[in-house]
Amino acid sequence: VGIQHANREIVVETTETAASVEEAYAEAVASGGLLTLNDERGRKVLIQASMISYLDIGEESTRRVGFGSV
Repeated sequence: VGIQHANREIVVETTETAASVEEAYAEAVASGGLLTLNDERGRKVLIQASMISYLDIGEESTRRVGFGSV
């Protein structure tokens, strides 16, 4: 989540679907309220919708560990 006038983004790891996050964001913007996201640890993140500059929604890529073939 990119926040206006902030140098760093907020990263929230959630089990919610991309569609539900988009819907929650659209509702928050329309109502002028807060975007509420629940993270994987059960914490809530509340963000003023009018201050959000972008959302980067997608699955986290898995990190590969190993060595290339010789």
